[in-house]
Amino acid sequence: QLVQFTTYKAESAGRTVVQVDPRNTSQQCSSCGEMVKKTLAVRTHRCDPCGYVADRDVNAARNILQRALVS
Repeated sequence: QLVQFTTYKAESAGRTVVQVDPRNTSQQCSSCGEMVKKTLAVRTHRCDPCGYVADRDVNAARNILQRALVS
């Protein structure tokens, strides 16, 4: 129902809604693509291979955006 409402509001504003698979978005590094496993208690994403550091949710949001743009 949330997707229906969001889609309706987006269309009325001239926008589109793109659904993406959220799986592993907080585990995958949004900078280099490396999988960085962590528990839910770990709130900071730290990628040793490329050095990218960000809040876990910011990293996930960047991954979701990237997936939506590719769709």
